[in-house]
Amino acid sequence: MNRSRILIVDDQQLFAESLKTFITNYAEDLEVVALARNGRHALDLAEQHNPNIVLMDVHMPEMNGVEATRLLRERYPDIKVIMLSTYDEDDYVRQALTHGASGYLLKDISPTELIASIRALESGVLQISPQVAAKLVQGIHDDSRPSIQKIGEQFEWFDSLTKREREIFTLIATGYDNEQIADKLCIAEQTVRNHVSIIYSKLEIHDRFQIIQLANKIRYHEH
Repeated sequence: MNRSRILIVDDQQLFAESLKTFITNYAEDLEVVALARNGRHALDLAEQHNPNIVLMDVHMPEMNGVEATRLLRERYPDIKVIMLSTYDEDDYVRQALTHGASGYLLKDISPTELIASIRALESGVLQISPQVAAKLVQGIHDDSRPSIQKIGEQFEWFDSLTKREREIFTLIATGYDNEQIADKLCIAEQTVRNHVSIIYSKLEIHDRFQIIQLANKIRYHEH
């Protein structure tokens, strides 16, 4: 059996050790290969142990998890990083997702849910706590959202969408489901589904959370 190799990065040793013990005892398909005490240590251990998944704390001394994620993804693009944080601060979430994190989970998640999220990474679906997702969607409603024209100028992938697809992209990013989009645009729900499929295909994404990720990348770029 091929086991996913996991690096746990957290300056709280008790938390890291407890997480390692649980994963070792309850997930035969997962192997914790090392524990790192901060982001800088994580970079050294990633080179030594070649993990394919990193569970990354956000607030750590010497190098925080966001910066470590950026460097890890630059050096080892195949590594998937899940941020684990006590906080759902918008800025850290946006930065982590912009730098290529595959998820952002709060530490109050149950160990069983965490293991399920790790396994779900194989499907390519962004793993994100519901509280974090709700804040991301809420944040896109504010007045700092750039105009569609400006988005098109700065992000070529957005310019590949038709006017209708851009409208639907924006509505998805602001929390609308397919039925609400259909009502808003006065079109059939099946037509919305067709447009959503085309948007996924054009942007090479798989789910609505990745649209939120792209929308937050736009907002972070603006700041």
